[in-house]
Order: sequence, then C-alpha cells, then structure tokens
Amino acid sequence: MNPTEQPKDHYAETAFRAGAIPRQAPPPEKSVWGKLGSNFDIARLPWGHYVGINPSEFEYEYSGGWYRDYAYMGEQDYHDFNHINELRWSKFVDEDINLIYRFFRFWFVFWTHLLSFIGPGGGKGGGWFISAIAMVLLVLLLVLEVFDPSEKFPFDALAVPLSAFALCGVATVFKTLFEKHSIRFYKSNQNWSDDVAFCRRSGLVKSFQGNFPFYEFDAFIEIAADMKGNQRHTLKVRHRYPQFSKDKRSGLPMEFIFPTDTGSIAERYAMWDMLGRYMDVSQPLPDIPRLEPFRHLDPTTKAFDEAGKRGRPATYWRDLYANASEKELKQLREEHRQVVDAAPWGSRPDLMAQSVPGYGDSYTAEPEDVNAYGRFPSKTDRFVERTEAKDAFQQNKPDNH
Repeated sequence: MNPTEQPKDHYAETAFRAGAIPRQAPPPEKSVWGKLGSNFDIARLPWGHYVGINPSEFEYEYSGGWYRDYAYMGEQDYHDFNHINELRWSKFVDEDINLIYRFFRFWFVFWTHLLSFIGPGGGKGGGWFISAIAMVLLVLLLVLEVFDPSEKFPFDALAVPLSAFALCGVATVFKTLFEKHSIRFYKSNQNWSDDVAFCRRSGLVKSFQGNFPFYEFDAFIEIAADMKGNQRHTLKVRHRYPQFSKDKRSGLPMEFIFPTDTGSIAERYAMWDMLGRYMDVSQPLPDIPRLEPFRHLDPTTKAFDEAGKRGRPATYWRDLYANASEKELKQLREEHRQVVDAAPWGSRPDLMAQSVPGYGDSYTAEPEDVNAYGRFPSKTDRFVERTEAKDAFQQNKPDNH
C-alpha cells in the first residue's frame, strides 16, 4: 500500500474497541494463567481507562534511531520496512540473509555493544566499566608489588588499562559505524512480517499458531534476577486461553515481549497503555515519531487531527529530530521519564473484569505508585483495590484523550 494513498473509511467488523469488549469464557482452571500468569508475574495490568502517555524510549519518544531510518528510506520504504505503521505492529522479522552472516553479525553486535563507551540513548556504555576494572587491577598489582619494586615506575603495568581502553575504543568505533551504515541493508534484514503482528484495522493478533482477537490477551509484568540479584522487569502480553494457542513443540502459551526503557516499572504500564490505544480504533494512533508519517492513513486519527485535537503540526516529530541535538533530546527524554513515573497508573478500573468471569478475582491489591513493585515494601507505599469498571469507558473517548 502506497502511504500517499487515501485510506478506506472503515475498519473490519472485528476491530477492537474498548467500549465493546464481548463476553468471554473463563480461562481454563488448570493452566499457567492461574493466580496471575506464571510464577514470575508480579502484576497483571488493567484493560482500558487509558492514561494517554507513551513510554520514554526504545524509539517511541525521544530516541533518534527512527529519524535516521526515515531519512534514509524515504516515506514509501519506511512504511513497508518499519516494524509499526497504521496497519500492523509487527513482532517478527523474516530476514533474507544466510545463517553464517547471522552468526557473525550476532557476535559482532554483542561484543561491540558490550565494550563500547557509548551506551543506549547516548549514555555511558560498558567500555567505561571495563576500563575502570582494568585501572583497579593496575592499582592492586602495584599495591601487592607484583612488579619489581626496584624500578622507578613499572611502565609495563600500564599495558593492562591501555589495552582495555584501546579495545573499548575500537569497539566504540565499530559500533558507531554499524549503527550508521547498517541501514543500507534494510531490504534484506528488516522484512517485518504481517503474519506475526498486532493488527489495528482487524483487531486481531496474528501468529503462526493462528489469529486471535486482541481482547483475548493480557499484559503481565514479569520479574527476573541476574546472578548479582539485580531485578529485571519485562512486559509480556500473553494469550488468556493457551489451550487454543500454545506452541505444539514447547507446550508454552503464546506470548509476546514488548521491550521498554530500562527504567521504572511505570514504563511497562506506559507501553501497555500505548499498545491498547494503538489497537483501539475508537482512539487516534499514539502520537509517537514512528507513526507520525502515517497518521493521515488511519480514519480515526485523520478525523482527530483535522479537528485540531492533536494540538501539534503535522510534521512535529520530524521537525524536532531534524533540528534538535542529542543533548536536547536527552533532556527531553529525562523530562518525559518523570512524566511517565508521575502518571496515575495504579488502582485504575479494569474493563476486562466485566467480560471475563472470575477475572477480577485473579489479582490482588495494586500500589498507587506502581514502581513499588520493584522495591522492598515500605510503610509509605499504599496498596489499594482496583476501582469498579462501571462507565469507565466514558473517560476513554478521544475527546478527552
């Protein structure tokens, strides 16, 4: 579909609307759905009652990778080779490259990104950590007098930190070159599939196991810990009825991971909020950079913008990224993180409780500050029950978006 063409003026009959979620069967009694979803789930996020705030990073707001792609590809290819447009949010890429290339690319990306001085979003990368370890090692060697103390200064010992610094410097150069030039190969390695995707026009989630209505999925915050005890939280969107969708080989229920900023748990809530608004055709498309070129192709969004409700120029994001420095974008990103954390994510009504028997009984009280999930309990944290969902959809209309 050419993005310059005018869209059809209707959606499929199966399109998702938060105000029209049908009655559904209860989940199977003996399944991984259980009390929440798995032994690692700490929360199930509510349906509907949108806050209207998008996550901070991962190229949703204030991250510049999208503009590099758009400027290089042009509007037509950007529409087709982008993982998200006004039709579908793809979750699978079918690369037209051989396994040998994939193998070497994986390890090249792994080591260059691990050792680079530049981290995600322009922050500090692992190279600084590696170099610091090398310096500490040098100090220890000097303190323990491993080198000949008769020498005025063991210059040979400098080889340790200098080698580490040089290695990380080379990794930084290669990482920068890769990020700058890899876009040239997008037609072979960014073939985002329409067969595994969240489809706005149809309201269906398409997968290799079949196609299922979006309202049959639930969002969970899953917790994991590394060897040092550091917590990691992931947003997973899982099919509620695994007897119809589980993988035949692994037996696991169908689920999708939605990466977000490495910051607060509130960022995961913002991602689920954005996905809900993306799929809900009663809502305009989320106002994020990657979707801006396609807003006029979505009927609801086009009407919303033409009515002046967006409150921004048609090329707001493109103009911002074309003129803003990385320093300015970083400041905007930090300010937006504060907005995400301060948003009222906790104790909102859950519209799905009206449609799925026993749904409301499968979760417990929720903290008003959802970031409390990621820290030890505190006397200042207030846990409350989710309020009734009656008439909650009235607050979700685009007029109040």
